[in-house]
Amino acid sequence: MIHPIVGLSLSLFLAVILLSAASHKLRARHRFARQIEDYALLPKWTIGAASRLLPIAEVLVALALLVPALRPVGAIAAAVLLAVYTAAITINLIRGRRDIDCGCSGPGLERPLGVPLIVRNAVLLAMAGLVALPASDAALHGFGLFLIVACVAAGLILYTATEGLLANQPRLKSLSGR
Repeated sequence: MIHPIVGLSLSLFLAVILLSAASHKLRARHRFARQIEDYALLPKWTIGAASRLLPIAEVLVALALLVPALRPVGAIAAAVLLAVYTAAITINLIRGRRDIDCGCSGPGLERPLGVPLIVRNAVLLAMAGLVALPASDAALHGFGLFLIVACVAAGLILYTATEGLLANQPRLKSLSGR
């Protein structure tokens, strides 16, 4: 069993991450289709459908994470999405294809494939696994709700800062001459 503060905090955090990811994919669908094509895992005739369906799936999973009765299903669906993304990244790293954009972030935050993405996805997978656990019957009161908001805000700040640093890592290396 998981405490409701932990479960709800992680659910909200994952929902925001998924909605953000879906947002940039829906706004720049052709760019996202090129990113899917760069992975070289799907037949060309499926890329258009995949570029439309993946962000819709992310939105639906995020919404499921926000509905208490659907939260366990949403958590499992989030884990499946993250596992598929992690497998695609891993396959391309094994192929030696590190120079393609992961498709994780919007324009301006291009991220080449690398082990940090796998680690990040493993952490997100663990979070989804925790959300899938049944919640205890502990009641939520004012301070508990404050903790949820604080945890989600702190998590998103840390996540965004880490993503920004990792996205800019190649630029920082080129500036330092490495």
